[in-house]
Parts: sequence; C-alpha cells; structure tokens
Amino acid sequence: MDDHVRGRRWPAYGVAALFLAYAVGKAVFAAESRLGFPGGPVVSAAEHESYARDVMDVATAQWSAAASGLLAACLAVATVTRPGRRVPRPLMLLVLVGMLLAGGSGALIMAVDGFVGIGVGWQWYHGLVGLVAIGLLLETIRSYAKSTRRAPA
Repeated sequence: MDDHVRGRRWPAYGVAALFLAYAVGKAVFAAESRLGFPGGPVVSAAEHESYARDVMDVATAQWSAAASGLLAACLAVATVTRPGRRVPRPLMLLVLVGMLLAGGSGALIMAVDGFVGIGVGWQWYHGLVGLVAIGLLLETIRSYAKSTRRAPA
C-alpha cells in the first residue's frame, strides 16, 4: 500500500499564475522604460529620474523583474510536476522559502499599504491580492513539504 500523501496542486498553479501576471506586467513596463506596474500606483517623474540616475537603467530593472517572475512561475509549477520532484527536497524547500521572502515581502507591502496606507499608493484591492499571494505561497510550501516527506518505515 502506498502511504505517499498527495499534495494540493492548485496553490502552485495559483502562484504560477500570479507570477506570470507579474512578469507580463513588468515586461510591458520594461518595453516602455517605465517604473511601476500596470494598474498600480503611478511613479512620479522625479522618482523615475532618481531611480534611473542612482540605481540602474529602468528598462533593465523591469526586464530583470519580468525574468524573475517567469522563473518563480516555473519553480512553482516544478513543485507539482515529475521533473520538479527530482530536485532534492531541501533545495526546493530553500528556494520556496526564498520565493516567500522575496515575493511575500512585496505582497505584504501591497497589503499594508492597501489597507493602512504607508504612502506607496496601493489600494485595498491590491491589498487583497497581496494577502492571496502570501496565502498561496504558504500553501504551496506546505503542500510540497507534505507531499514529498518520506513515509514512515
């Protein structure tokens, strides 16, 4: 009898969809050399100039963000596919925690600003998306950890 516990797949697909949407939004703004995200707070011209002068080229930053979103989407799907299950469990869990810290911090900022207001400009509906993203990331990690643990001998 197989005691292997099958994890839920839908959280990973949800995370992948969110990161793909993020990647597409960043690619759109990269093509226009604009900071920000479609549907998000407007970045002022002064902020844009400051970023371009002090940090890096705006298009390069946005293309890098788009690439990271695409990579995160692929990693989320890897947690529920056979090729992804070949990745050593500790490594995949470490990568997933890194995704939670990176993506979750941005989602947390959206949520806090959307509900409390810290001056970024996210609205309440962005806050909801942030909370959903954090929940999906947490459930993806939990589901992966549960479905890949060894059955007791």
